[in-house]
Amino acid sequence: MIIYDPMWKTLNDKDISTYDLIYKYGLSANTIHRIKNGKAVTTTTLNELCFILKCSISDLIEYRESEED
Repeated sequence: MIIYDPMWKTLNDKDISTYDLIYKYGLSANTIHRIKNGKAVTTTTLNELCFILKCSISDLIEYRESEED
């Protein structure tokens, strides 16, 4: 299961808010909503976030094994 927990730490460390992502960098509010709710986003979106935040993919997402398995 892919989780976005590292992204929130990265945003905090870089002092960038979701408001900034939407209004300064042009990400859609729907994309932020999907991330906040743990839904899938495209690799294009992840690439864009890496570019905006000047970070690696591991600073945005993490894989954790599902507890249901």
